[in-house]
Amino acid sequence: MKVLVIYDYPPSPGGLATQGYLLHRGLEEIGVDVRSANFESAQEKEWYYRWFKPDIVVGVGYWGHTPKLVLHPQRHGVQPAPWLVADGYIANYYEVLDNLPLIFVTSRWVKEVYTRDGLNGRNISVLPVGCDTDAFAPQDMNDPKVAAVREALGVAPDELMILTIGGDATSKGAQEVMQALAMHGDSLPPWKYVCKVWPQPRTEHQNLIDLQLATQLGIEKNVIYTTHIISRNFMPWLIAACDIYAAPSRLEGFGMIQVEANACAKPVISIKAMGLLDTMVHGQTAFLADIAQEVRLRETVVGDESGYEDGHRVVFKRPRTVDYRASVHDIAAYLKQLMENEQLRKTMGQAGRKRVVEHFDYRVVARQFVKLVNQKLNIS
Repeated sequence: MKVLVIYDYPPSPGGLATQGYLLHRGLEEIGVDVRSANFESAQEKEWYYRWFKPDIVVGVGYWGHTPKLVLHPQRHGVQPAPWLVADGYIANYYEVLDNLPLIFVTSRWVKEVYTRDGLNGRNISVLPVGCDTDAFAPQDMNDPKVAAVREALGVAPDELMILTIGGDATSKGAQEVMQALAMHGDSLPPWKYVCKVWPQPRTEHQNLIDLQLATQLGIEKNVIYTTHIISRNFMPWLIAACDIYAAPSRLEGFGMIQVEANACAKPVISIKAMGLLDTMVHGQTAFLADIAQEVRLRETVVGDESGYEDGHRVVFKRPRTVDYRASVHDIAAYLKQLMENEQLRKTMGQAGRKRVVEHFDYRVVARQFVKLVNQKLNIS
């Protein structure tokens, strides 16, 4: 089997790039002939089509990338099998995607979104995102690298560190976490809440809103926002420095960082919805808060990014859920349990580590990919 993986290559620190990189790495390590190219580089992709002659082109992205992930290889006579995430709504390319023999998606929830929005689903197979369980592994809190992270963030040795990581913190549920922490007043053990976000104009505006909320809640001295650019090499140490990873995400097709936190033997607080239902086990590896609210739209406006003219208006026959909010009361209760019980944090973290190694290690995912391609496309 010869596989060309197209994604944001060379890999940036983002989730989609990591998803593609770890698939390539896993396939290579199990003996598959694999190459990678940037999904936007038409010339480089065509170069690989001509000399490498891949049996399959796996494009990592979302449905809006269909022209680059699907149509481009098809025009050159190469079989695409995209590996897609969802953004809450599928607006276009139904016929193109339905006619493919195989589509990979990252969770059962993503498949549900695609079928809800009009795809038949018969060609859709769930393939989880891989995790590098060698890099994301349990570390001693006294390790100098771990201690240095906490010291740089301003977290004292006797304080519990709660961590949220994302392009922005709000979409990962940070406002709900802050509200939950504030509900307890001074009754919790000493703590700091660290939000690691990516530096970008949109995030800067959102950070100000989040910090204003922290001030209104009276917890601003305990909330730390950090916007530095970091590499994937630093991520395991950042996660290792926390005691609890909290991300009750508003939209999550898989939950890659939640899985990485479990791989580091950290207990997770998230939401009982979407991709987290595949990756987390409530009460064993994580606490999943109930859904308090579903954000629904009756219409939306799409444009060139979706294959339409700018300003194209879509009116739904029935309102579509595009966002979720987790129960603040549930988050508060779960935070209290974990913050007051070190043994519970340890037990849930160990269970999380075991599950990730068994189900989401990047080599396990690579073998699952090969099995599905063989079954669906008869390529070995």
